[in-house]
Amino acid sequence: MHLLAIVLPAVFVLAVNPVHAQAESELETSTPAIITLQKSMASRFVQFRPQFEAGVIGVTSNGALAVRDTSAIDAKALFSLDVLLQEENRDRATLYREIARANQHPEWESDLRATFGKRWISRIPPGWYYRDSIGKWQRK
Repeated sequence: MHLLAIVLPAVFVLAVNPVHAQAESELETSTPAIITLQKSMASRFVQFRPQFEAGVIGVTSNGALAVRDTSAIDAKALFSLDVLLQEENRDRATLYREIARANQHPEWESDLRATFGKRWISRIPPGWYYRDSIGKWQRK
């Protein structure tokens, strides 16, 4: 499955909060910064896919990626993975902030995190892991 189908749907539709549902069309608006972030995240996905499939990493309820199980990865690979995860999560945080800013609603940032977390969890393939809102890892 392609990253954009899983993580970055072309439309950033928020249906969790009625205020956000009213702003759907505004959330579809893309900026150069959002496009750059999408490309950065898409280019990184090829390195994450094997880690998702092995259960090493998963998606969290706040829209980030996290290490779930290190038993299937050696120390050197884990260090590289940690660096990639830091880059990815920095881009994700910037994406949420940028979408909120582009819509002139910086207060939406935390809601965006939760909404994207839910959306991305709903799109992961069976067998991949996610961490629910109480911090428990679940296998889809």
